[in-house]
Amino acid sequence: MSLIEIFSDYVYNRKNLKEYVEVRKSIHERGEFNDDKLCEAEDNLQKLKENDPEIYELMYDALQEYVKLDMGHPTEYPIDFIREILKMYKGSSTPKDIYENYKAGLSHNASLVSHRG
Repeated sequence: MSLIEIFSDYVYNRKNLKEYVEVRKSIHERGEFNDDKLCEAEDNLQKLKENDPEIYELMYDALQEYVKLDMGHPTEYPIDFIREILKMYKGSSTPKDIYENYKAGLSHNASLVSHRG
């Protein structure tokens, strides 16, 4: 498996990203995120799961919707998801704000798909 396939498996299946950091050390490919960012993302996911389980579930639901839309860039879905997770608990945006922004991208992408057909 390639690094992106392993990363995607960890994201889609809600596996611990800190474990992924260890797994990828034996793979000689460059990843999208450094170890610190992946650990931060895992901490944010755990905090979100504990403090706001509804938003946690909605984020994963939205990720699955992006996959279903299939805009032709499947490697980007888990990367974009983690980018959004990394925004949580920084600045004045709440997890709900970040979710709503992430979810709003679905409407935009859905309209692009309908116009392609």
